[in-house]
Amino acid sequence: MARVCGPYFDPEYENLSTRINPPRVSVDNSSCSDCTLIKVDSVNKPGILLEVVQILSDIDLIITKAYVSSDGGWFMDVFHVTDQQGNKITDRKTIDYIEKALGPKGQTREGVKTSPGKQVGVHSIGEQTAIELIGRDRPGLLSEISAVLANLHFNVAAAEVWTHNGRIACVLYVNDDMTCQEVKDPTRLSLMEEQLKNILRGCEDEEKSGYTSFSMGFTHIDRRLHQMLFADRDYEGCGLNEEVASPPSFKPKITIDRCEEKGYSVVTVRCKDRAKLMFDIVCTLTDMQYVVFHATISSDSPYASQEYYIRHMDGCTLDTEGEKERVIKCIEAAIQRRVSEGLRLELHAKDRVGLLSEVTRVLRENGLSVSRAGVSTVGEEAVNVFFVRDASGNPADTKIIETLRKEIGHTMMVNVKKVPTSSSKAPESASGWAKTSFFFGNLLEKFLT
Repeated sequence: MARVCGPYFDPEYENLSTRINPPRVSVDNSSCSDCTLIKVDSVNKPGILLEVVQILSDIDLIITKAYVSSDGGWFMDVFHVTDQQGNKITDRKTIDYIEKALGPKGQTREGVKTSPGKQVGVHSIGEQTAIELIGRDRPGLLSEISAVLANLHFNVAAAEVWTHNGRIACVLYVNDDMTCQEVKDPTRLSLMEEQLKNILRGCEDEEKSGYTSFSMGFTHIDRRLHQMLFADRDYEGCGLNEEVASPPSFKPKITIDRCEEKGYSVVTVRCKDRAKLMFDIVCTLTDMQYVVFHATISSDSPYASQEYYIRHMDGCTLDTEGEKERVIKCIEAAIQRRVSEGLRLELHAKDRVGLLSEVTRVLRENGLSVSRAGVSTVGEEAVNVFFVRDASGNPADTKIIETLRKEIGHTMMVNVKKVPTSSSKAPESASGWAKTSFFFGNLLEKFLT
């Protein structure tokens, strides 16, 4: 590795600098005709880029362009953003939230910088207990997990589930099905952990056994899922059919070069554009201990181009082929974890104990496998979103979907959307009832507010 002097951040100096030079945030709707400009000027500190991108992602803003510069003691960033419909951000509450979250109040623990719906931790969810699961994926596994929880009288109030390269990672928020309170009984928790481990363990010859844990501390839920799969080394794959594991239309092109003049490694990513793409890449670089000094992000529908000038936290650049290959694999995995092609099922029903177990059982009995899921409870309404394929990983048969609709349509509202293979086409609704939009972050935030 080539040694380059890296930045040093003294904690006391950082706090002093922040008090003397508080962050400056502006939300500009006049400079650009088709998007809102969010400008952030702040004292530089480790992880600040991820914090900013995380806040924008949590309120479901689409980043169409971004310019980042944080070389030295100051962080300067400009984001071009729209809402999910491609419009400017004009809602006063949203603008106020952005200014507060990215401004001086967001720099304190009492501030509003972290969306409450995006935290993981046994004691951070109020009346919920958060548990983490990771293991080998297989058809019907989510159904088995939810059935165990229902049998042990745990109610799943919210959950996020990702699958990638034959592995599954999920964070579930559960409570007691009678009291709706956090479960603290160590005997009940131990029994639940043991039974879930048995499900995840699978075959005895499984090389990578699954595990269950009660998450500690405060971590953004999407970042935690990235961390879990990264620690599980999902980026190495497991011999799956490449076409199923990595849909061709989402295959990223990633290169790493060296900027000799400034002593940076330059990571260039070109792939199909999608929501939260920048968050996933910055999250992975940060957790791999790389610092982003400069970045340029642009979207030329349907593709995105992103360029990051980075060094390791110790000031080194990426010089060996092994280091470059590992970073490329990890970024590619981060991009693909959130990707889902096929059918998206949205199910709305009055919340009741065991609902998730019932729904996932019906999906399993109809030969559908869940590749990604988001579960939330808003008031008395349960909202479940599933991205499904058949048991072989191929697109689901529309006849099976119609059978499914008839089976559960009398107790809940069902919306079926085909996830487009090209962003130039809007999702097509396959049902008479359609919902204009659904975002996991918003629902989790409403649920936990």
